Amino acid sequence: MSLPLQGKKIIITREQNKASVFAEKIRANGGIPIIIPLLKISCKDEARNKNILSQLDRFRWVFFTSANGAQCFFQMLHRYQVPMEIMQEKKIAAVGVKTGESLESYGITADFIPTIYNAETMAEEFLENDVSGPILLVRGNLSRDVLPRVFSQQGMDFDWVEVYETIPKVENEEKLRNILQEPYDFITFTSPSAADAFYQFAGAAVEKPCVSIGTTTEKRLAQLGFPNIITAKEFTIDGMIECMKQFLEKE
Repeated sequence: MSLPLQGKKIIITREQNKASVFAEKIRANGGIPIIIPLLKISCKDEARNKNILSQLDRFRWVFFTSANGAQCFFQMLHRYQVPMEIMQEKKIAAVGVKTGESLESYGITADFIPTIYNAETMAEEFLENDVSGPILLVRGNLSRDVLPRVFSQQGMDFDWVEVYETIPKVENEEKLRNILQEPYDFITFTSPSAADAFYQFAGAAVEKPCVSIGTTTEKRLAQLGFPNIITAKEFTIDGMIECMKQFLEKE
């Protein structure tokens, strides 16, 4: 019996350290992954971050909007020798299950995860909770302004640390152009920044089915002119695989 993605060539554009897990799941379903990371993510530090961490006691909530942010935040805590016991006292918000799992690897359990894994839902549903007390947002250089805007509108006390940066992996531009000359069936995008990098490198949108991890990435792909976008119902790589299966079933 053939597997649901049997023989389908699927381009993975997410960063290198997360691409292998996605590739294994594709292989398990019979697909052929083609890994071409279009982004580089690295932890960063700034003088203001050290200052904020020295005041970590004052925050009641800490918001994590990505697994990358969680990883870099805890690296920074270690660098500045901030006791982990402080984080055990905090209320923790995570944008989704994968970010929550990343936090669990540091012994931290999320108190709040939205029903839909995007900033808009995170902000809306969070306001239905006990939101008293200062909030610390853990961000990257390309993080959207949804949460800061909502918190400002609500007059809430918050601050932020920028702990990682995402930049296009320009050394893969030629490789991507070569890959696009060969037959493939799907191309996958797990962030708006991956869509931007693809458009920058390829110079145009493509007709082939583009698989989006969620509505925020879907919106960016549409803005860039991609005509054939399919979006996961569950905003995870498992959801993306299910999305591809359902697409093929309808053909």
